[in-house]
Amino acid sequence: MLIKKPADIRSSEITPKDVWLQRRRFLQASAAALAGVGAATWLSNQGVEAQGGGLAKLPNVKKSPLSITDTPTSYEYITSYNNFYEFDGGAGDGPKRKSGGFKPKPWKIAIEGEVAKPASYDLDEFLKPYQLEERIYRFRCVETWSAVIPWVGIPLKSVIDKVQPTSRAKFVEFTTLQDPKQFPMQRSDLLPWPYIEGLRMDEAMHPLTILAVGLYGEVLPNQNGAPIRLVVPWKYGFKGAKSLVRIRFVEKQPKNTWQIMAPGEYGFYANVNPEVDHPRWTQRADRPLGGFRTKPTQKFNGYGDQVASMYKDLDLRKNF
Repeated sequence: MLIKKPADIRSSEITPKDVWLQRRRFLQASAAALAGVGAATWLSNQGVEAQGGGLAKLPNVKKSPLSITDTPTSYEYITSYNNFYEFDGGAGDGPKRKSGGFKPKPWKIAIEGEVAKPASYDLDEFLKPYQLEERIYRFRCVETWSAVIPWVGIPLKSVIDKVQPTSRAKFVEFTTLQDPKQFPMQRSDLLPWPYIEGLRMDEAMHPLTILAVGLYGEVLPNQNGAPIRLVVPWKYGFKGAKSLVRIRFVEKQPKNTWQIMAPGEYGFYANVNPEVDHPRWTQRADRPLGGFRTKPTQKFNGYGDQVASMYKDLDLRKNF
């Protein structure tokens, strides 16, 4: 057996420390999840329908023809490995452990900016005109993990059509609740609060873009962005602003939170693009949550046929 000495090992073969730590956190979270659900998690990963987490069921949900046919990732993995920086500063089970006291009801959401019908709504009233749909989407985290998630929500386009943006509206800005009493990390300077995300108007109007209010037929768990969040399946996980309180239509491109925090690593677009590596890790492969075998990353997360035309005149190496 050939054993390499440190001097023989190329730097490209050494796992970056932050990637190793992410994998270690994932293994710890996975072990905890497996201990809690045992054979049920194993069966769900083999194609047996997952049963959810015992939260309130969402009524009158129709299946969407835009769903993919892949087997959904186990509910336990989806709800036990999360990024939600208002609750915890890292990916893993921290948001689940720390979000039990969060109160997602009652909830208000405001529509503001360049629209004919600005208003503030109670969430139940906001959702009333729309048909809830289940959308099974591939979902990719920026740290190279991937999942298949059965979201329940409404097309963002339906909301946009209803509120009637003016001709000045070129972008949509999404803002998360700011409440340090409920979000403990907002008492820190980890990020500039509140959390902000943005989309171009054509991205927001695309049929795949949804506002999610549930997963696996149930209301969203706190750690997954309750009670309402953005889901854009061809973009990285951080284009999924959670616990939304404001949707604002604006003329100029908004600066999202990560673009402000680390402009050399995170741009405005956040498209899944394996041709452009993150400065601290490769994006050419991803590993499904609950598994250890990597697979090549698909451009636009496999949704290229539906969305690539929006970027045909855009250099995606510069506009990352």
